[in-house]
Amino acid sequence: MVEGKKLSRSRALAAKVIYAALSILRDSGKEMPMRDLMARVKEQVDFDEWDKERYEKSGYIRWESILHFFSIDCVKAGFLIKKKGVWYLTPEGEEALNLGPVGFLEAAVKAYRKWKSEQPVPVVEETSEDESEEGAMDFDEIEQIALEGFERYISKKNPYEFQDLVAALLRGMGYFTPFVAPKGKDGGIDVHAYRDPLGTESPRIKVQIKHREASATVQEVRQLMGLLQKEGDVGMFVSTGGFTPDAKTTARSSHIHVELVDLQRFIVLWQDFYNRMAEEDKSLLPLTPIYFVAKED
Repeated sequence: MVEGKKLSRSRALAAKVIYAALSILRDSGKEMPMRDLMARVKEQVDFDEWDKERYEKSGYIRWESILHFFSIDCVKAGFLIKKKGVWYLTPEGEEALNLGPVGFLEAAVKAYRKWKSEQPVPVVEETSEDESEEGAMDFDEIEQIALEGFERYISKKNPYEFQDLVAALLRGMGYFTPFVAPKGKDGGIDVHAYRDPLGTESPRIKVQIKHREASATVQEVRQLMGLLQKEGDVGMFVSTGGFTPDAKTTARSSHIHVELVDLQRFIVLWQDFYNRMAEEDKSLLPLTPIYFVAKED
């Protein structure tokens, strides 16, 4: 546990960056891609030259490494969830923010040590805390590099090539795709996806796709809703530029089911269903698995 308020320089920095990061999550819908969160922390926190120094061995920036290192404690405390490059603030984490920066860090470290003591096989730490902090970014960086690779690959696709990716994903999820819009006007629907070849079973998914940097608007989401007129119709809006806050609110609150899929969610779904795809569909965005011992977080 952190002793009172007499913190080492490293622990004081940890309290500052961890508290700032989770506060940003709280104020931004309680979820954010790690890359975007790190950029926000960099913008909002006043760092001195020591904080911004790079470790000699790894080349990692000190405050970034410390943030990743102590985020493990936050995960074990139930304050934070990490999944596929996105960080999520839990209700417990939001409540713990009331403890202030030092109190928050104390609670997270205490929870990690409790978790460690309860493991049936002792968790052996062969390095000092400073050395662990220096290497803490390895796994997160691998995830981030993979995510950025996906984004670059997809960004190079034209709208019709991305449309084919969406149709391939749906087939991997067990749907038939009897209609994938050709070039030209499509009536607002880019892909039809059915549970059976004839579309007699529910749900019947009507898919709108926007492959661009701009966020999909509430008006565009409502236009898709207007095309869902038959019982059993479900909407799916895929937007690589994400969605405006109003668009998200409208989709969540409407009695008409429209599932919003941004680029990051599309990537997660592609990873999850990749092994179920036909080889021809896999070739549209091929993946190579890499296996290694998982980090404890």
